[in-house]
Amino acid sequence: MLTAVTLVTCLSVLPLYADDDDTSSDTRALPTLLVMGDSLSAAYGIEEEQGWVALLAQRLEGEAEVVNASISGETTAGGAQRFADILRQRQPDIVLLELGGNDGLRGLPPAQMRANLASMIEQSQQADAEVLLLGIDIPPNYGQAYRDAFTGVFHSLADEYALSLVPFLLEDVALNTQLMQSDGIHPTAEAQPIILDNVWPELEPMLEASHQATR
Repeated sequence: MLTAVTLVTCLSVLPLYADDDDTSSDTRALPTLLVMGDSLSAAYGIEEEQGWVALLAQRLEGEAEVVNASISGETTAGGAQRFADILRQRQPDIVLLELGGNDGLRGLPPAQMRANLASMIEQSQQADAEVLLLGIDIPPNYGQAYRDAFTGVFHSLADEYALSLVPFLLEDVALNTQLMQSDGIHPTAEAQPIILDNVWPELEPMLEASHQATR
């Protein structure tokens, strides 16, 4: 399950997409993207290089550095605890915030989730990083009232902080059983390009703006 196993830690993922030993001026000038997520961004159940974050890094090779700090099983509370140190170390230009799914699956209060996400958003903005919020949904068996409160968090945060928003990261994936693993929660390798396509329309203009700012 999404809440169970940590397959990818921050330490194991960072070297795949960001080379700390590269001190060339060209590399330092590249925008840095930080992905703070859970198993949906940590390639749970598939090869790391098949995950949508790895595909993003391939797409942006030579144009941006992609740092994946996603951990399987992460909640917004766990992400918030790690976030300040990662933000200071990586100094990203863009933060892709993909957390909340595990809060929902555990039935945690949406207000608590909102406060944790808001903290990470505010820290990012104080550090002059743009934030792309990646929304998620939960199964209908949690009840419509809880589900509405849960998904409403992403929309209200996007409105309050003037953020770009991907309303549902797994659009065109979650309801297609052939694109989901046997647990019905995690997408397959074949689904990863679709997930990247869901993110790209919101991310691309942010990247263009970041490139212009660094020229």
